[in-house]
Amino acid sequence: MPFLTSPVLPEGTLSRRPQPDIPAAAGLLLRPWRPEDAPAVHAAFQDPVLHQWHVRSSESEEEAAGWIEGWRSEWARECDAQWAVVHADTGELRGRAALREIRLRDGVAEVAYWTVARARGQGVARHATDALVRWAFQEIGFNRLELMHATANEASCRVATKTGFAVEGTRRRALLHPDGWHDMHLHARLRGD
Repeated sequence: MPFLTSPVLPEGTLSRRPQPDIPAAAGLLLRPWRPEDAPAVHAAFQDPVLHQWHVRSSESEEEAAGWIEGWRSEWARECDAQWAVVHADTGELRGRAALREIRLRDGVAEVAYWTVARARGQGVARHATDALVRWAFQEIGFNRLELMHATANEASCRVATKTGFAVEGTRRRALLHPDGWHDMHLHARLRGD
């Protein structure tokens, strides 16, 4: 059955080019993940705060290396796009920024992020999100970016609102965490907002 509309972004929009480095404010850089990032990813996932808001844990550097291999391959499949957020001069890992659940046909993706414990409170998630959103809208041409976080995660809500994501509603019992079901705030930005 034919579609009545053309895709917002055609297949190959991401995969036909190498995944870019994206400069961000405050001396940060979003760059593709590298195998040598595995120890830092494993260390980041030992943080109880990440356990509170994420559904994964890392039991070993080898497991983290497997995640990185998967993250790197997602670009070619155009399903997710993941970046390490690093200090541009030192290369020290500060966090992660991602476009998840990419639907090129609709021009929609979900923005996700986390920061390492020592980088919290420094605007890392905000600066990384600003840079990723700018790239996604201006360089690629996405129409809509969504961002979800647990309603109890006030820090993530501040990042969403500071980066221009309007609250659209609450998805009740939308994600199961180790401590039970979490209601999730849904935020969104449109190209041109």
